[in-house]
Amino acid sequence: MSLRYALLALLSVEPMTGYDLYKEFESSVGHVWHAPDSQIYPELRRMEKDGLLEGEEVVWGQRGKKRQYHITEAGTAAFRDWMNGTLEYSRVRDPAHLKAAYLEWAEPEAAREQMRAHIRHHTAQLEQWREKVREIEQGTSPMLTRRLATLPASEHSKTTAFKKFTYQGLIARAEQEIAWAQQGLALIDELYPAG
Repeated sequence: MSLRYALLALLSVEPMTGYDLYKEFESSVGHVWHAPDSQIYPELRRMEKDGLLEGEEVVWGQRGKKRQYHITEAGTAAFRDWMNGTLEYSRVRDPAHLKAAYLEWAEPEAAREQMRAHIRHHTAQLEQWREKVREIEQGTSPMLTRRLATLPASEHSKTTAFKKFTYQGLIARAEQEIAWAQQGLALIDELYPAG
C-alpha cells in the first residue's frame, strides 16, 4: 500500500503524467520504495477511481495525449492521515542474509564472490545516497527544489532536514551492509584457509 502514498507524495508537489511519475519515482522516492511502471499505472487508475486523484488529458508531443494527474483534497487528506499513523512493519524478505545463513553449501570461492557482490552493490548505493545528501546540502536537488517552491519559507528547513535525514539513514544502512560483508569475507578466510 506504500506505493499509493509514494505517488501522493510526488503529486503533492505538482501535477504529473504517469510517465513523469515513473521518471520522478526512479530519481527520488524510488530510493526507498521500488515500483515498476507496470505497478504505477494501475495504481494511478485505482487512486483516480477512489477520488484521491483527478486526471485530465493533456497534449503530448505533436499529436499525442497523456493523462496528467492532480492530487485532490481527499488525496491530500489520505496522505496526511497516512503520515500521522504509525507504520505497520512488514515481515522481512532478505535473500542476501538468507543465503549467508547457508554458505556452508557453497564452494569457498562462490561464498567469497557473494560477499564481494554484496560489497559492490552497497558501495554503489552508498555513493548514490552520498550524492543525494550533497545535492540537498548544495540546493541542487531538482525534486526538492520544486517541493520547496510550493511551501512557505518557514517550512523549508524542516522539509530539507527530513530529506537529508532519510538519506543519512540509507547511508548508515549501506555502510553496515558493507562492514557485514567484509566480516563475511574474513570468516570465510578463517574457515577455509588457503592451501
